[in-house]
Amino acid sequence: MADKTAPAMEETAAPNGEAPETAQGPEAPDAPTAPEGERLTALAAEAADLKNKLLRTLAEMENLRRRTEREIADARQYAVANFARDMLTVGDNLRRAIDAVPQELRDGRDPALSALIEGVEVTEKGLQQALNKHGVRRIETQGQKFDPGMHQAMYEVDAADAAPGAVAEEIQAGYAIGERVLRPALVAVAKRASKADASPAEATPPESENKPESDPGPQAA
Repeated sequence: MADKTAPAMEETAAPNGEAPETAQGPEAPDAPTAPEGERLTALAAEAADLKNKLLRTLAEMENLRRRTEREIADARQYAVANFARDMLTVGDNLRRAIDAVPQELRDGRDPALSALIEGVEVTEKGLQQALNKHGVRRIETQGQKFDPGMHQAMYEVDAADAAPGAVAEEIQAGYAIGERVLRPALVAVAKRASKADASPAEATPPESENKPESDPGPQAA
């Protein structure tokens, strides 16, 4: 007799008569298809290109910043270059006015003339101090080696106290501001010693070489 207490095992058939589906675990992710791999490669290349553009932009911005700082510094330093160049002519005229007064008139016998000369000298000194304050300096010439970037040679002179090729005389003072030359110094350059055309002493050949050979005379047959 069948056990009525045991539950009856019933199988639910699929409506279409197929075998019943069994429970499955979570499905594994499918591997990326070919189009998805190409898309990832394209995105990686685009990211690398954007990174390179960003680095180039940052480098250009840094170069621009440095160039701007340099231009600002140059503008501050050389802003008075044109004005200072014009003032050099004024200083030259003041010096010419002082040098034009004969030495015998500077003995102080004429108080008015002495006061005038003193006033011109003070004005010239004040002008030089103002130029120095703004970075304008006088170019050294006396005894210096001739520098075509700083000096302009007018002629050559014989100077025993100057080395050949050195500045022997300053004709007009030159000035520079920073690393720029406002005007070169007009100078005279010491001549280079020319080689004397000393005729070499004629070498006297040895006596043995100059002595004529003795005639052995007729030889006996």
